[in-house]
Amino acid sequence: MGSKGQRAPLRRQQVYEQLRHAMESGHLAPGSRLPATREHARTLGVSRNTLLWAMARLQAEGYVQARVGDGSYVSPGLAVASGTVGLSALPTGLSRRGQLMAETVRQWNPPRQAASAFRIGAPEVTSFPFATWDRLGRQLSAAERRASAQYLDPAGEPALREAIAQWLWASRGIRCEAGRVLVCSGSQQAIDLIGRLLLDVGDEVWVEDPGYPGLRASLLGHGAQVRPVPLDDEGLCLAEAEARWPQARLAVVTPTHQFPTGVAMSLARRQALLDWARRQQAWVVEDDYDGEFQYGPHRLPALCSLPQADRVLYVGTFSKTLHPGLRLGFVVLPAAWVPAFAMARALSDRHPPGDSQRVLARFIADGHLLRHLRRMRDLYPERQRQLIQALAEVSDGALCLTPSERGMHLCCPLPDAVDDQWLSHQAAARGVVLMPLSRYTVAAPRRGWLFGYAGFEPAELQAAAQRLGPVWRHAWAAARRAGAPA
Repeated sequence: MGSKGQRAPLRRQQVYEQLRHAMESGHLAPGSRLPATREHARTLGVSRNTLLWAMARLQAEGYVQARVGDGSYVSPGLAVASGTVGLSALPTGLSRRGQLMAETVRQWNPPRQAASAFRIGAPEVTSFPFATWDRLGRQLSAAERRASAQYLDPAGEPALREAIAQWLWASRGIRCEAGRVLVCSGSQQAIDLIGRLLLDVGDEVWVEDPGYPGLRASLLGHGAQVRPVPLDDEGLCLAEAEARWPQARLAVVTPTHQFPTGVAMSLARRQALLDWARRQQAWVVEDDYDGEFQYGPHRLPALCSLPQADRVLYVGTFSKTLHPGLRLGFVVLPAAWVPAFAMARALSDRHPPGDSQRVLARFIADGHLLRHLRRMRDLYPERQRQLIQALAEVSDGALCLTPSERGMHLCCPLPDAVDDQWLSHQAAARGVVLMPLSRYTVAAPRRGWLFGYAGFEPAELQAAAQRLGPVWRHAWAAARRAGAPA
């Protein structure tokens, strides 16, 4: 009884935070009408009293307005900036570069809540071998622990750099020496370092459109001119990019599994990109964010593994292969650059955590990473199948996603004229994360929905699909009227 009493306030707080985030991020648009509390509580899977408590607090804080006889509405004056947490004004007193950094919140607002269906980019963490990880940590000798407690090499522990180099050769066909590997806190820090050391203010950078907002935000924060390049069924439209922005110094691509559309860059397009980099003395950043998750009989090699790829900087992360809480990733650089990159990292972050590096090195060397990935490569396709089935059932067969042999999410493209934000708002009101494809575009007219499946149990996928059941028919009918194929 005491345990149940302790859980109730926690659940109320979670519902409150979920609804507040939906309003601040624009999922629940200013001025939009909220569902009736009984229906809303039922779709969220909570008691009506829990929802009423959360709504009362939101009303007291100004997020919600109650209109007698007409229900509750999101406050019309709530500041929301283009799908991210809004700022009414940028802070004063910052430098020009500081202003650019502050502006990035308008471009990218990373999630801070626990992952729930259908959030993209969330790996399976329940199956992570925590016991094995803890055991490897306990096996560190006293001397190793003392060494890890000191200031360390900002480029990373030698054992981990060696393990990563060996892993890249075995898994992705990339030949590199350990001395070319720089350990960092995930791919976002790698992009930040590349922007700081390779770009001057005003330099042009090609990025994929649609593409990852966190990448664009980082580059914009460094004063780069970010040039959105459209995609076709072979990947980055290189000819258009060259014609429009011939002076670009850098191109950032996700060639194995384009984020977020899922397109794989063709071999011809890869080779053309490498030729461009060599001719222009430019650089290509390969973000291989989920390249380990390929489920077909034939795996696409990394761009960095091709001949003449000496101008490719390879960025990898353990946030998808293991879990994002680890905060470890890496970038493969020309050997001559590693000291400069290491010092740039040291200026802001000193070095990666010692114990975690040593444990990860053993985790890779002892074969645990390979075994974990094998389990995930079996698990994720099955969850993808369950997602497709659940969505088809709740939409009476109208929503039939195309299976993919790569990645952790599926993209459902829609006609360009469709408002893909509407269903996302409805999903947020029902406690479901459904990202619109338009959230990831700059100039591209593409529209669609993104469904993450990797990190969620079948029951959670089914429940999320069921919550959206009442609005599927309306949304799909609107898509058909706009010209979606039958």
